[in-house]
Parts: sequence; C-alpha cells; structure tokens
Amino acid sequence: MNSGEGKVVCVTGASGFIASSLIHLLLQNGYTVRATVRDPARVDYLKAFPGAEQRLSLFQADLIEQGSFDEAVRGCHGVFHTASPVLFGDIKDPQAELIRPAVDGTLNVLSSCLKSPSIKRVILTSSLAAVLVNDEVIGSEGVVVDETCYSDLAFCEKIKAWYCVSKTLAEKAAWDFAKSNGIDLVVINPGLVIGRCLQPTLNYTFNYFISLITQGNSTTGAFGFINPVDVKDAVRAHVLAFENPSAKGRYCLAATTMYHWEVVKILRGLYPTLCLPESDEEEIKGGKVIKVSKEKAKSLGIISYIPIHQTLQDTIQMLKEKNLLVL
Repeated sequence: MNSGEGKVVCVTGASGFIASSLIHLLLQNGYTVRATVRDPARVDYLKAFPGAEQRLSLFQADLIEQGSFDEAVRGCHGVFHTASPVLFGDIKDPQAELIRPAVDGTLNVLSSCLKSPSIKRVILTSSLAAVLVNDEVIGSEGVVVDETCYSDLAFCEKIKAWYCVSKTLAEKAAWDFAKSNGIDLVVINPGLVIGRCLQPTLNYTFNYFISLITQGNSTTGAFGFINPVDVKDAVRAHVLAFENPSAKGRYCLAATTMYHWEVVKILRGLYPTLCLPESDEEEIKGGKVIKVSKEKAKSLGIISYIPIHQTLQDTIQMLKEKNLLVL
C-alpha cells in the first residue's frame, strides 16, 4: 500500500519548481492531489504525470485574493503551501512584488485551512533565506546555523535582500497565525534548490548557474557561497514532514556549503568543454561560509543527501536539454 493511498492533499503554486516535483512524488506515493495555480491552462504538463489522470485536480487561486483557496483545501487531509514569489536583482517595489504576496498569500492559505476541519497539518515551504542572513554571522569564522536562527530584517533591508525579507516575514506571520488558531504547522527551510526540473519554464534560482557559467558571478549567491540541496531531497522532506506524526517546528535542508569557485571547479571536472569563468580560490579570503546544521533533518528521516556532484550534473544536463547551455 502506498503511503498516500486514501489521503487528499493540496499543493499551492503548482507551476513552481519545488511544487511540480512535489506533486510528482505525491502522485507516485498514491496521494490524491489538488493543485492550485493562477492559470490552470498553463500547467498541462502536470496532467502527464503518472497517476494524474485519476488523482490530480487543478484549481484556480491567487495569493492576494482572500478566500480563493477555500475550494481547493476543503476536505483535504493536508496542505503544502509552496506558492511565493521568487525574485532577485533589480526590484523596483519590494512590497508589491515580493513582500505583500508572500505574507498575505500565506495568511490567505492558512485562513482557508481554518475553514476545513479535515486538515491535519500544513507544510510551509520557507527558505534558508529566512534563517542565515544576519550581520552577526555573515563573514564570521566557523558559524553553524540551525532551526533556532532567523534572518535579521534590518540587515536584510540594509543590503536590499528583499527576497530574504519576504521569506522571513511570511514565515513569522505563519507561525503567529498557526499558534493563535491551533494549526499544526511544519516549516521546511531549504537552501538553493537545484537539480532536474519537471516544469517547462525555469525559476529564478537557475539564473545562478547561467550567470555563473556565462559571467562568473550570480544573483543568488550574494555572499560568495551557496547551501545547495537537490530538489528530490527537498520534496522528500516535505512528504516526510507531513507523514511523520512527531514532526514539528522548522527543518533546515542543505546538502553542503560551497564557495562559487568550488562549484566552478566541479563543473569543470564534469564538463571540460563547458565555457566557464576562471575559478578564484582566493575568494575564500573575502568571507566565511555559513554552514547549516543537519541534525534536526535527520530526525525527520533525511539521513543522507544526493551527492552535490550528481545534483550539479543533473542541473547542467537539464539546462542542456532545454537548449540553455551548449556543452
């Protein structure tokens, strides 16, 4: 018997990178899935997933429209709230483009969940962006962050890290709402999620690789390092967080911590013909990496991670297949 047989769950933001892979895994495990998107006509690829014809339904919903998630979550056993805007670089109006949709959208989904007594647990997709961006730890020697850490909003605003602001505020709003209304909430805080994507369009995190390969820099690894995790591990953690009765609080996910030059070095070894910028091992002198504790994730069942070499290879191969890279 599949673990999800007879269970109905909702996944918000179904067209997203994490959400698409999560829906694929949930269907594979026997779940009946209700997926919300702003435009159901744009996610035909979801209907091709094994089990989708029998156990996948699409619902139209908008983060900033109150009550738009009511129908999708009604009668569900669980809700996976992954929907949130992901933007980096030149952001003209942080409130309108990132912060309000993230915070209000999260509260709208949780408000809809309150109306459905069948819901046993809500899984929120947050980010390490809500954990490690703090001036007290950035650049410090030997820092290891864990689930007790939060990004400092004042520091994030100072450096214009608006995505970090949006994820931190949205997560804190979720915790306040859940505690006030008795919702069983579990939060997943992944690092830079990469790997093979199932949706036809790429999300903003893939700009990291394209920018790194073509220009020698990135828009997402602003501190000279990344905390990557394979999308397969990220969605596995989401499902475990729903299925494990003892799961609670936050769970940080990062397979490793890497400088940019280490990423380039691995890619150069995997793809000698790929045009890559010169890797600068002297970059290590410009700052210290922030490592992420793996201890609590172990209690969830994430004992080991897909090796970063495999994740990088899957990512590059996927970009090649989409004609975004020439090897």
